[in-house]
Amino acid sequence: MTMRSLERLLRPASIAVIGGGTWCENVVRECRKAGFVGALWPVHPNRPEIGGCPAWSALDDLPSAPDAVFVGVNRHATVDVVGALNRLGAGGAVCFASGFREASRELGDGADLQETLVRAAGDMPLLGPNCYGFLNALDGAALWPDQHGLTPVSRGVAIVSQSSNIALNLTMQARGLPLAYVLTVGNQAQTGLSAIAGALLDDDRVTAIGLHIEGLDDLSAFEAFAREARCRGKPVVALKVGRSEAARTAAISHTAALAGSAAGSDALFERLGIARVNSLPALLETLKLLHVSGPLAGADIVSMSCSGGEASLIADTAHGRRVAFPPLDAGQKEALAGALGPKVALANPLDYHTYIWGDVPAMSRCFSAMMQGPANLGIVILDIPRMDRCDPGAWLKVIDAVECARTTSGKPMAILSTLPEAMPETVAADLMSRGIVPLCGLDTAITAIEAAALLSKPVSSAHIRSPGPVDAPRLRSEQEAKAILGEHGLKIPASHAAASPQEAARMAQELGFPVVLKGTGLAHKSEAGAVALNLNSAFEVTAAALALPAPAFLVEEMVTGTLAELLIGIVPDPAHGYVLTLAAGGVLTELLQDSCSLILPVDATDIRRALAGLKIGRVLAGYRGSAPCDLEAIVAAVLAVQDIVLTAPVAEIEINPLLCGADFAVAADALLIMGEY
Repeated sequence: MTMRSLERLLRPASIAVIGGGTWCENVVRECRKAGFVGALWPVHPNRPEIGGCPAWSALDDLPSAPDAVFVGVNRHATVDVVGALNRLGAGGAVCFASGFREASRELGDGADLQETLVRAAGDMPLLGPNCYGFLNALDGAALWPDQHGLTPVSRGVAIVSQSSNIALNLTMQARGLPLAYVLTVGNQAQTGLSAIAGALLDDDRVTAIGLHIEGLDDLSAFEAFAREARCRGKPVVALKVGRSEAARTAAISHTAALAGSAAGSDALFERLGIARVNSLPALLETLKLLHVSGPLAGADIVSMSCSGGEASLIADTAHGRRVAFPPLDAGQKEALAGALGPKVALANPLDYHTYIWGDVPAMSRCFSAMMQGPANLGIVILDIPRMDRCDPGAWLKVIDAVECARTTSGKPMAILSTLPEAMPETVAADLMSRGIVPLCGLDTAITAIEAAALLSKPVSSAHIRSPGPVDAPRLRSEQEAKAILGEHGLKIPASHAAASPQEAARMAQELGFPVVLKGTGLAHKSEAGAVALNLNSAFEVTAAALALPAPAFLVEEMVTGTLAELLIGIVPDPAHGYVLTLAAGGVLTELLQDSCSLILPVDATDIRRALAGLKIGRVLAGYRGSAPCDLEAIVAAVLAVQDIVLTAPVAEIEINPLLCGADFAVAADALLIMGEY
C-alpha cells in the first residue's frame, strides 16, 4: 500500500484535537502560543470548549478533513478514531495512547491491537502509537501534549527521536540551537523514522537533521533516506543507542565479539555518510556546527586564546582524536608578529596573551593571520563572565574581532567556551546571527569537529546487501569450510583428515614435514589446547595426537615465513547489513582489540584503507625494516570471503588466522556456519 504524503501532517493548515484530557488541552494551548494561524478544531461530544477554543461535537461536523490530528483518547477508542479519520481523508494522525506492542508482555492484546490500528489507518500517515507527536516551530504546529522549550524560528535543524522523553529534554536546550522540528516516532507501527526523516528533506528551511535511534525501522528505507539527504546537501548526525539482537546472540566466534551492534551501526553510518555521536550534548553541538557552517572540508583547526592554560587544554583534549593543528607557516608568523609584538611565542594552538585584549583591530589582525593557513575551522576560546554579576563588555569585543576575521578569511569560525555555563544563550544566538559557531565544552567541540569533517568524505555508491534468512544452518567442519573457501579463490594449506594418531602420522609423511596437527570438531582449537605446531617427524605427530583432546585430526602443511596474522570475519546483522570485521588475528584477537568494521559490499580500495587504519597495518606495510606483506593477496582473500557470503546462505564466517607473508595470504583456520550449499 502506498502511503499518503506526510506534507499535510507535518505542515498543516488545519489541526484537530480528539479528546478532552489535560494532554489535549495542552495541544490547543501550545498551538495558540506558537502562533499557529490555521484552523484549530478540538473535538469532544460533551464539552463546549477545550483549552479556551470552541469544540466540535463530532468528526463529521468539521468543516473539512483536517490535515493533522492529535488523538488523545484511550487505546481502544484510538483505533476507532483512526479508522474514522482515514475514511474522512485526514492528512495524518498522532496516536498518543500507549498499551500497544510496547506493552505486549503486560497486555496480551497489545500486539494484536497495534495491527488493528495499522489496518484502520490504511494509507493515512500515522505517528506512534505511544508517542508525544511533533513540534513544528516554523509554522507553529504543536501536536504535543506537554510543555516544551521551542520558540518560533524561520530556519533551523530537525530532530527525530525514538524516545518522547529525550525529545522533550532536547527542546529545553539553552545552547542557541534553532530547532525547526522535533518529532517522536513511538512504536513506528506504520510510519518509521526513515520515512519521517525523509519527509523533512522537502523543507528548505531545515538545515540539518539529528536522529536519536534505538533501532532502525527498515535498512533499505534508511539507506534511501541517507542517500537522498546527501544528494540534497542536508547533513545528518545520529545518536545510536542499544544493542542489536545479532550482538546479543552471536557468540561462537571472535568476529561476533568484535562486530557487535555498535561496530555495525558505526560502519553503517560511515558507509552512508552519517556522523555518529555518543551523547546528547555532542548531538546538539554537532548540529550547531552543521547549522552554521555545514560539513567541514577537513579536521585541521587553529585555536586562539589569551591563556596558555586554555591552549594546553584544547591541545590535550584533541590528543589522539581525528583533528590536527597544522603548524604556522612563515607568512602567518610574520603577520602574527606584526599584530602581537615580539613577546608572544607563535604556535598553534596560540596563546595570544593579553597585550591586545580589548583592541578589536589588533585582535582582528591576529585572528585573520591564524586563518591564512590551511585550517578548515578557526576556534577562539572565550568564556563569557556571568552576565548577572559581571560586566562582559571587554569579552564581547572578542566576538567583533572574530566576525571580522571570519569575513576576511571566508572560512568557518567558532567561539568555544570551556564550560557550557560560560556561553549564555543570548550570546550563542547572537553568534549564530553573525555566522559564527557557538561551541560549548572542549570535548564535545572536538567531537562535533570530527563529525562535521567526516561528512565531507565520499561514500560508496554500491547499495547495501540486506541479510536474508539461512535455513537449517550448521557448523561445517574445518576441512569442509576450507574446501568451500578454496572454491572461491582463497588459498588454503594442503591437508588430510585422520581418524587415529597412526593415520595422522602417515598423512604427515605424505604431506612432508614440518606439519600442523589439529583436533577437529572444536570452534576454538587454540583455547582448547587442540593445536600442535611445527611437528617434524611421524613420532612427534603420533605423540601430539595422543595428547590432543580430540578423537579425530586434521594434518596440514606448516606455513612458514609468516610476517603477520589477520582475522577476516563476516556476520549478518539484520539492523545494519553484513558486517565485515578486519582485525589483528591469532589467539590474542580479542585481547588486542585492533579491529575495524565495514558494511558489505566492499571493494579493494575500501579494504586497503581499512587495513591501513589498523595498528597492525604498520606491520603489513613493513615495520622497522621488516619485509612488507603481500597486500594484494590479503585484499584478494577478503574479497573471496565476501564472495562466499554474497553468493551462499552463510550465517557466519571467520578466517583466523589469515597467515600473511611477503608473497602469500593463506587461511590457516576457518569457521563457517551456513545452510545447504
